[in-house]
Amino acid sequence: MIEMELTGVRVELPTNQPIVLLRERGGERYLPIWIGAAEAAAHRALPPRVVTPRPMTHDLLKNILEDLTVEVQRIVVTELRDSTFYATIALQRGTDGFEVSSRPSDAIALAVRMAVPIFAEEGVLDEASILIPGDEDEEVEKFREFLDNVSPEDFAS
Repeated sequence: MIEMELTGVRVELPTNQPIVLLRERGGERYLPIWIGAAEAAAHRALPPRVVTPRPMTHDLLKNILEDLTVEVQRIVVTELRDSTFYATIALQRGTDGFEVSSRPSDAIALAVRMAVPIFAEEGVLDEASILIPGDEDEEVEKFREFLDNVSPEDFAS
C-alpha cells in the first residue's frame, strides 16, 4: 500500500466531469478518480470550505462512528475493475477490526473528515496513475489555476 494525500477536486474540461485527485505522499504519481456531481459537492463541503446548517451524509457518518466509539483506521483504494474504482474503510472497535466496502469518493470524504490516512494499492497506481515529476509542480499548479478560472467566453473570437 502507498500512502496518498488529497490534492483536491477538479473539473475535467470540456466534459465538466469532477475528479478527486490523490497524490502519492512524497512521490510523483497522481491518481485521478472520476466522481459524480453529488460526490464532488460532498468534497467541497470539507472543512474549512463550506459550513452547512445540518450535517451532510459524511458528517453524519462521522458523528455516528464517533458516538459508537468506532475508530476509522485508514481507507484504501483497493482496485480498478471495468473502469470502476473500489475502496475499503478499515474500522476498529475495541479489539475488533473489520473492513467495509465503499466507493472511493465516500471513503476519501470520510477519511478527510476524520483525519485518517488514505492509501492506494500499488497495482491501482500502476494501472491508473499519471506521473507528474516534482520539478513540474509549479507548472502544474499554474495550469490548475488556469483551469479553475477559464470560461468558454475566454475563447470567443
